[in-house]
Amino acid sequence: MKLRTAFGITRGDVVALVGAGGKTTTLMALGHELTAEGWRVLATTTTRFHSDEFALLPAALRPADGPRRISAALSAHGLVGIYTEIRAGRVAGVAPEQIGWVLDSVDADVLLVEADQADGLPWKGPRAGEPNIPPQSTLVIPTVSLQVLGQPLDETHVYNPASLIERYGFYAGKPVISAWLAQTLRDDQMGLRGIPRQARVIGWLNAAPVHGTGRGWAQLIARLALRSPRLRGVAIGSARSRDPVYEVRRPVAAVVLAAGLSTRMGEPKVLLPWINQKPIIEHIIEQLILARVDQVVVVTGHRATEVAEIAARWGVNVAHNPNYATGEMLSSLKTGLHALPAQMGAALLVLGDQPRIQPQVIGQVIAAYTEGEGSIVAPSYQMQRGHPILIDRRYWPEIMALPKDSAPREVINRHAGEIAYVTVDTDSVLRDVDTPQDYQDERWRAGLT
Repeated sequence: MKLRTAFGITRGDVVALVGAGGKTTTLMALGHELTAEGWRVLATTTTRFHSDEFALLPAALRPADGPRRISAALSAHGLVGIYTEIRAGRVAGVAPEQIGWVLDSVDADVLLVEADQADGLPWKGPRAGEPNIPPQSTLVIPTVSLQVLGQPLDETHVYNPASLIERYGFYAGKPVISAWLAQTLRDDQMGLRGIPRQARVIGWLNAAPVHGTGRGWAQLIARLALRSPRLRGVAIGSARSRDPVYEVRRPVAAVVLAAGLSTRMGEPKVLLPWINQKPIIEHIIEQLILARVDQVVVVTGHRATEVAEIAARWGVNVAHNPNYATGEMLSSLKTGLHALPAQMGAALLVLGDQPRIQPQVIGQVIAAYTEGEGSIVAPSYQMQRGHPILIDRRYWPEIMALPKDSAPREVINRHAGEIAYVTVDTDSVLRDVDTPQDYQDERWRAGLT
């Protein structure tokens, strides 16, 4: 996956990189990637570049050279560095208060800013006055290199280790572990310090291995870091790779549709017994928890009190659809999406009457999403699309705008080119229990009769 895709960069963004362990490499890689796509990219720093790194830029000018010359350089080279002076092998960029002039005066598509320093070390605790993030930043990327894992917590391997020891009680000289990195990434006074309120935040775990135990540690760090509602996602990869991002972990919620009248069943199907006499809705909630879905919202309607009591036993949220009797699936989905917090990156549309739902299928769907295969992901059995379907947040406004006589599939089919299909070996993704015969058939298939 490309960096632009992973970080969701759009024209007009001001991107600030903070932290340690590959900020400059990432900035350069991103700059060249964007110019290869025809973007006009400015790059600078609010701290210092090493002069040999700055020399990698195809052109560099001072603000004093004026907007016309800078614009002409952008037209000629695509990627242009902005600096104020070079002294003793260090390049000074522009102060945060000068960023506004750059944005107002130069016709660039995006501005990339290295807004922190770490002296080439892979992990850091900020000193007083750090980082120097421009207030206009629309995207901030806290960075850490996984090369620090297992290294001693000392000044040879970590920038300002004293701040980490003081804040968390970490032991000096002890090997750095994954939980420590996650803790700093999600801390408002450490990895998230000084980030403007309006900015999107996506963490960057750089120098991650493609496979093996190290990849697993990276996924664990991302999952723990995403406990902060400030983080929209955590990218995992290596800025030096041809395809630098292996996956992007974003919070995924499940919206379980359990509001219907069950007219064809003749009784509430979500309350029918399943394994060990647990109601179907409870079994589905349990499978979602086993699949490590970040948040579950059960949409209630008919027999709402009973369904809500079951959800409460598992500590999951409930959203009541007052229009459950007339609104069909769409009104319940809208109710569920409206109840989700802002940091959720995608939602799984889960049917409340699909009792043979499997955690491994849920995991396959989420994995395809994190690895960038599609912004809508659906399981497929023998070329037939099933549920649960994952829908990226970018499509939620379209769903919310659908008229009441519409169906979610209208938005899904409208973006057919963005759908990734995950082939599964179970027909459970196609089957639900609308009628008494369906219920008996599914019990038989599950070996319950």
